[in-house]
Amino acid sequence: MKEIKDTLESQNPDVGFNAFSTVYRSDKQSRVKYWFYIILFALIIILFLPWTQNIRSKGYITTLKQEQRPQELNSIISGRIIKWYVKEGDYVNAGDTIAQLGEVKDAYLDPELLKRTEEQIDAKKASIEFYNTKISATDAQLGAMQQALQLKLKQLSMKVISDSMDVIAATNDMKIAEEQYRRQRIMRDSGLASMVQLEQRNQYYQSALAKKTGAEVKLMNTRIELNQVTQEYAEKMFKAQGEKASAQSDAATGAAEVAKLENQFSNYKIRNGMYFLIAPQSGQVVQANKSGINEILKEGEKIAEIVPDKIDYAVELFVRPLDLPLLSIGQEVRFLFDGYPAIVFSGWPQASYGTFSGKVVAVESSVSSNGLFRILVSENAAYKPWPKNLRMGSGAQGIALLKDVPIWYELWRNINGFPPDYYKSNNKENDKAKK
Repeated sequence: MKEIKDTLESQNPDVGFNAFSTVYRSDKQSRVKYWFYIILFALIIILFLPWTQNIRSKGYITTLKQEQRPQELNSIISGRIIKWYVKEGDYVNAGDTIAQLGEVKDAYLDPELLKRTEEQIDAKKASIEFYNTKISATDAQLGAMQQALQLKLKQLSMKVISDSMDVIAATNDMKIAEEQYRRQRIMRDSGLASMVQLEQRNQYYQSALAKKTGAEVKLMNTRIELNQVTQEYAEKMFKAQGEKASAQSDAATGAAEVAKLENQFSNYKIRNGMYFLIAPQSGQVVQANKSGINEILKEGEKIAEIVPDKIDYAVELFVRPLDLPLLSIGQEVRFLFDGYPAIVFSGWPQASYGTFSGKVVAVESSVSSNGLFRILVSENAAYKPWPKNLRMGSGAQGIALLKDVPIWYELWRNINGFPPDYYKSNNKENDKAKK
């Protein structure tokens, strides 16, 4: 280089080549070696700096409370749309009317359905009252029969006693007459009495025997009459009891029909209140899948969707089964929300800018359909709050913070494809969640 420079200067002594001396610094001492050692020393120092191991995964914004998630507004009954009170995108309060439905089933088309059903209920109740009156009358009739039977039985019992005494008296008279006849016959055989006297005694004896037989027949007739009265009144009472049982059965049937009609009346009344679709909570009306008037809705069909306006946001992340043992309840997670710029140093979370903090509140034990395990992360109140303009379903990237290790160890781990170190956070929330 120096020879070329001298040759050029000898050919043109009046021209100075400052550019040549500036570009070709052959006469200067090089400092590359010093810079190499400085950079090498700095790299060695950097290798021993702490690095926070982490697990990165993608997820979506959701909420921990089921009632705060977007919910469908379904029609419990089938009907046709008569009127819309809101349009898609409107914000409604809980209890606001969304739409009005009309009836499509012929069983409910009668405008006086409730009144007519109530009249049927009143008629059935009146018939039950009639049956109850008949039951009461039958009870009174049975009571009267029972009293009459007791009086009749008492009367006939007294008559039986009287006839029995007549039989006893007639029997005694017969025995006396028989004994007298026997003695008179002995006396006639001995010649002490005449034939006329014997015939008189025989006549007295036959008369006493006839009276005895008549008294016995009379007693038997009285007993037969007693049995007939008992049987007659038993038949009458059984018949009355059968009529009472029939009336009771009719009353029970009427009570069942009244209960059925009252159930129908309540169902009709509740159904009338279902013609107006009411917002179950405050939020925005979206995804209205029915438009216009007179469209038919089936039972349970979705008519629109309401996104609640008051939401406690959380993030659902999906992690690999390999990383699942490294996560625990209460573990810190850093987030990058879609639409919010951030500068991230995953190994130095304190030096990152634009990230948000959260805590793991649930780790599902069953695998999802995508082959990953789902974890739920809520806002960490100890750090800056999450943005207020988050929306359900928007994306988020999570960085679960693990153990602090040197950078050289993290490089060695990644080169060899080893998983992060097993790290278990020791906090009260984890123990509480396990309990």
